[in-house]
Amino acid sequence: METITTKQRILNAPLTRILLGLIVCFIAFILAQQLTGKLLDLTVADKNLRNLIKGILSSAAVIGAYIYFFRKYEKRAITEFSGKGIAKYVVIGIGIGVLLQSLTILVIMINGGFEIVAINPISNIIIPFTVAFSVAIFEEILIRGIIFRIVEEKLGSYISLLITAIIFGGLHLANPNSTLMSGVCVGIEAGFLMGAAYIYARNLWFPIAIHFAWNFMQSGIFGAITSGNEKTSSLLTTRITGSQLITGGEFGPEGTIQAIVFCLLASILLMILSRNKLIYPYWKERAVINYTKNI
Repeated sequence: METITTKQRILNAPLTRILLGLIVCFIAFILAQQLTGKLLDLTVADKNLRNLIKGILSSAAVIGAYIYFFRKYEKRAITEFSGKGIAKYVVIGIGIGVLLQSLTILVIMINGGFEIVAINPISNIIIPFTVAFSVAIFEEILIRGIIFRIVEEKLGSYISLLITAIIFGGLHLANPNSTLMSGVCVGIEAGFLMGAAYIYARNLWFPIAIHFAWNFMQSGIFGAITSGNEKTSSLLTTRITGSQLITGGEFGPEGTIQAIVFCLLASILLMILSRNKLIYPYWKERAVINYTKNI
């Protein structure tokens, strides 16, 4: 029987794998941002085009670093970035994100708190489009690809969902204009929904697509504040007023009661459809194995 050394135990420990994975992806993202930015400064490309190129290359660098690192470290095929079914999951994921964000805004409209002030040139969506896909890829790799996936291996799907929802909501408390309520909203909406999407598809393309579409529709199309950050350029210039429970106030529509309801319903539906894909805690699996041996 092969003896596992202390060094191997440390390297194979979930916390070690999580920390090293996060560090590698952060470094890849930062280096790609800096190097691409310096090279683009030497060109005559305008601000929108430079941001778009920087976003594409930075996102590609993070995906590449994730695939290379975990393929070598965990000695496995990186199925979470498999090309199988990618078109289906991207299209359906974008559809879900668009629908959920549109329903959230619809409630504000019904309450008379959504006013379209102007319709802007299509070029106005370039920056929010770039931000939306860059953030979606980066956050989903870190939260679902690294933390959720590795925690799930030991503690199971449900506990991993809860932990990553708390982490995701907690991270957004550092955003401008955030409150405890807005952190809870983001934790429930994105933490549960994106985790459930990953369980359902067992790839990262699906939660990335939902995340992207949700953010892009919110900031790039409807012109709303996203996660308390400043407004960017958008297709529609809008004025959102009314109760904070319905509008999200200065944090944006993510901090609304209807967003929680719609995203939670979508999460529950995905979990029901994923019941055969759930992973159970290691102690439950051991109990099943011991029970089977004793039969």
